[in-house]
Amino acid sequence: MAAIIIDGKEIAAKKKVEIASEVQKLKESGVTPGLAVILVGNNHASRTYVTNKEKTCRELGMHSVLIELPEMATQEELLTKIEELNGDPAIHGILVQLPLPKHIDETRVIESISPLKDVDGFHPINIGRMMTGQDAFLPCTPYGIMVLLEEMGISVAGKHVVVVGRSNIVGKPVGQLFLNQHATVTYCHSRTKDLQYHTSQADIIVAAVGIANFIKAEHVKEGAVVIDVGINRNEAGKLCGDVAFDEVSEKAGYITPVPKGVGPMTITMLMYNTLKSAKNTLRF
Repeated sequence: MAAIIIDGKEIAAKKKVEIASEVQKLKESGVTPGLAVILVGNNHASRTYVTNKEKTCRELGMHSVLIELPEMATQEELLTKIEELNGDPAIHGILVQLPLPKHIDETRVIESISPLKDVDGFHPINIGRMMTGQDAFLPCTPYGIMVLLEEMGISVAGKHVVVVGRSNIVGKPVGQLFLNQHATVTYCHSRTKDLQYHTSQADIIVAAVGIANFIKAEHVKEGAVVIDVGINRNEAGKLCGDVAFDEVSEKAGYITPVPKGVGPMTITMLMYNTLKSAKNTLRF
């Protein structure tokens, strides 16, 4: 029996309508949510992401600022720009597009963003608050995954979740979000012995390793939920995920496609976090 497709594009569109409505209400109160994106250098993929974020901001009625710095901009120049944005009342969210050029310390840059404007959810204070179950800006891709499951009516409490991948951007935080919702979580990675032993026991698999078609049918138990975070190109140059979709979809109960799965939710949750930050200003 073929798996039910989790349509991230459709769910993202629904959430955007809700966000746009909230933005309009906020603007009537005199506050327009503002997002500033800093792009250093001219990485093609990064520029595409930034363009999509700008477009989405406009569609939702938000204020959008793009700051472009040359490839050889110094770390101090970047930190100075971030400090300016930290103090700008028209800006509620600051995002520095990753990756950065090698001469810039990524950790230092992330830590320089005000936790109150860290709509990417990468600042150690927001990560710490997430770990302890407090209110925080949650990392956008992991947050998007949780929203997808919620929208599909898939409860995670008591489920066994296997996260394949341990990046700071997806793997580690998504596991914590599942734990916060009372799932039992197993992390697997490049040093894990007998990956199939772990994944074949999972009620939910999150594949985030960056290897095309890495998760096969034999890794998945019948009826499992499979969330594919990967964005890769196969030998033919076609976009694909970390999951061998054709064979796994015949065994899984639910599955996200690539594209139109997790991807659309990432920008959507970035917009949600920016809206949330703007709302927070009304409390002070």
